[in-house]
Amino acid sequence: MELGLVGLGKMGGNMRERIRRAGHTVVGYDRNPDLADVHSLEELVGKLSAPRVVWVMVPAGAPTQSTIDELAGLLEPGDVVVDGGNSRWTDDERHAEELAAQGIGFVDCGVSGGVWGLENGYALMYGGDAEHVEKVRPVFDALKPEGDFGAVHAGRVGAGHFAKMVHNGIEYAMMQAYAEGWELLEKVDSVTDVREVFRSWQEGTVIRSWLLDLAVNALDGDEHLDQLKGYAQDSGEGRWTVEAAIDNAVPLPAITASLFARFASRQEDSPQMKMIAALRNQFGGHAVETK
Repeated sequence: MELGLVGLGKMGGNMRERIRRAGHTVVGYDRNPDLADVHSLEELVGKLSAPRVVWVMVPAGAPTQSTIDELAGLLEPGDVVVDGGNSRWTDDERHAEELAAQGIGFVDCGVSGGVWGLENGYALMYGGDAEHVEKVRPVFDALKPEGDFGAVHAGRVGAGHFAKMVHNGIEYAMMQAYAEGWELLEKVDSVTDVREVFRSWQEGTVIRSWLLDLAVNALDGDEHLDQLKGYAQDSGEGRWTVEAAIDNAVPLPAITASLFARFASRQEDSPQMKMIAALRNQFGGHAVETK
């Protein structure tokens, strides 16, 4: 089939290549002309045969909104827009309604796979009406990993990004658990080779995973992570997961704690710990450190 792909960064560029390897035609647009096949969204739409499918892979929020707004003025009834970025599921509902008013279908798709997706395939979670999903099916089949699993029609519009959001929340908690275990192992004198302890867990243990494999890869490159600063950003999905948990009264203590741990990583001198030190000194006379 033919596909228009908007956004050819680290994910989008590799996705274009994987889809082409499956025998499909991809017309790609990016603001960076060195990456693009065409120079505008208008040119992209003009090179596709109706009914068209255009897949958007740009940052969530205003960039996605402006792209969909422009496509809405270029596409025709029967065409389909896929949002494969990390948009919030509530945005999907609005986009679907706006496009439906013009007879244009909408599918939201959470994509996981990162820089490894080109060779290994991408895990896909998509939401939308069955008729719109079927128009995109050949692309889903090209992108997904080999085998029976790795792609799911999660439900109605918004379900794909909601599922990907929860996936990323779980990812936060898993990474935090590995990080805490690694720090404790590094702290004690009795364990003399933390990297090899992590490596030993890759076989025969219940905590083996791809994240563990990646942790070992990182330690092979920098055994004690001396070259890194202890600062971790969050891209939004962790916050949205916690907010959704509050809205639905679902307890998520591990995921919430892992999100807050990232916030703590951005403080060189924790204001909260200042208050705790002051209180310990007040009630128990415990020593405090001063600048």
